[in-house]
Amino acid sequence: MRNLKIDIFFKIIFLISFISLISAIFIEYILGHQPCNLCLIQRIPYGLSIMLITINYFHKKNEWFVILLLNLIFCFSLILSFYHFGIEKGFFEESAVCTLKNDFNIISKEELLNQLQTKIVSCKDVTFKIFGFSLTTFNMILSLILIVLLTIILRNYEKFKK
Repeated sequence: MRNLKIDIFFKIIFLISFISLISAIFIEYILGHQPCNLCLIQRIPYGLSIMLITINYFHKKNEWFVILLLNLIFCFSLILSFYHFGIEKGFFEESAVCTLKNDFNIISKEELLNQLQTKIVSCKDVTFKIFGFSLTTFNMILSLILIVLLTIILRNYEKFKK
């Protein structure tokens, strides 16, 4: 029988990831706040964690490796959100990622002119805040919490497995 403690940790991480993605989508499509490119990229670790945990749920092999991958994914998320936070606060300059437009299928000059007229959301502009904090700040804190939790699970894996 599979260990219930590790199952609970996986369920918590899955739930946090799911709520994070649903919240970002709600804020974008229902509340109408346009995300910047880095905001969109910051959703990737949560989607990856949902996929990994789902795959692990059905195959139940290499649990330790899945936990390690999740830890690395959220380390990437922390670094990315810290970089985005630094851009918001003016510590770092915006990179090319912030100014890239997603649509490369421009066929006519009219479409090109329309693309030039649409405003690209800057990575340094915070369009949505909760309690005075940007979503990037919450992502940074959440990523750090998940890294600590996953590190504790990794270090005590044998104890949790028993």
